Amino acid sequence: MPLNYDSTRRTAYLGYVTQAIINNLPPLFFVIFRRDYGLGIPQLGSLVLANFIIQLVVDLLAVRYVDRIGYRPSIVFGTLTAACGLLSLGILPQLLPDAFAALFIALTLNAIGGGLIEVLVSPIVNFLPGEAKASRMALLHSFYCWGHLAVVILTTLMLLPIGEERWWLLPLLWMAVPLTAAFLFSRVPIIEPRAADDSGPHVPVRRLLRQGGFWLMLLLMLAAGAGEQIMAQWSSFFAEAGLGVSKITGDLAGPSLFALFMGCGRFVTGLMGTRLRLRRVLFLGGIALAGGYLLTVFAPWPALSLAGCAVAGLGVSVMWPGVTSLADERYPGGGTALFGLLAVAGDLGCAMGPWLAGLVSAAVIEAPAACGMAAGLGFTVTDFGLRTGILIGLVFPVLLIIGARSPEPGQRS
Repeated sequence: MPLNYDSTRRTAYLGYVTQAIINNLPPLFFVIFRRDYGLGIPQLGSLVLANFIIQLVVDLLAVRYVDRIGYRPSIVFGTLTAACGLLSLGILPQLLPDAFAALFIALTLNAIGGGLIEVLVSPIVNFLPGEAKASRMALLHSFYCWGHLAVVILTTLMLLPIGEERWWLLPLLWMAVPLTAAFLFSRVPIIEPRAADDSGPHVPVRRLLRQGGFWLMLLLMLAAGAGEQIMAQWSSFFAEAGLGVSKITGDLAGPSLFALFMGCGRFVTGLMGTRLRLRRVLFLGGIALAGGYLLTVFAPWPALSLAGCAVAGLGVSVMWPGVTSLADERYPGGGTALFGLLAVAGDLGCAMGPWLAGLVSAAVIEAPAACGMAAGLGFTVTDFGLRTGILIGLVFPVLLIIGARSPEPGQRS
């Protein structure tokens, strides 16, 4: 009797919800961390940078060792480590005298778990029997967006009755998701890498890296990660500290709109199946992402700036799953190495983008000439600095637009 892999797909969806929690829960507390612990914008940006750099290192290690260890023990370990990270996020800042060190430890555990989840969930689903892999990948990645949306809305609403001073309770509640995922991954049927490799020719890492077209895929993935995470990590802080709206309004109208439109875009592309022309979709997504950035930065009214978050979410929705599917289509047999290297490039972008935006924002805010320039444009200094930092991120959708239209080495345009 053939195995029923529906439970595996559903558990993989829960894995991406876990990834969304560990990436997007801490930024919702940035204003609280700044107020209660005295952390500056560069320190907050460095936490984001550390999170994704550690994920990147884990991605590299996973490329080398996961096939030997096996998917099941690796993904169970990853989800359990993510649960430990959320536990630490809730309790360590209350116990340690150095809040930055406490948050760094918690986010390190999150990053280890997140790196393993990111490398493993896509190939676990990709190797399951069935056609329309691009559609299936888009649908899988949409659950990252639904998780992001749930984190923003539920966290914001739960802060109302418990109060911002008890924010630390929320990571403990969210810990239930990775614990559930770990239990399910220990039981559902999984096609291990050796069995998957037996189904077709295996392309070694060295051969992948010798192909210029694969480096284009890595560049597109880097730009996708950076373009997504600048808006995901900084939109809540920008809405509250820059636009001056309340935390509830900022969270619900900033990162939640971004996540909602990103999820809808991935869900629709998932339904389209084999009708997708991936390069055209990536090109149009890059244009929409650039438009979202420009609207967020230059809109004269807060509501219009927040609408730019939604447009950016729609544009970025096709990027990560689209590049992943395009690379898998171009380089069949890449296996875990292909997905791992793409995750490395994506996490490098996820680390660089928000860190660069935070660095530029802090530099502008502290510049002596910023007060006069901001006043001339009708902005506060903080608002002006944050808008400038986000504007720097425009380089990444531009890279996506150029890369999506560029012929791969060895191909005609």
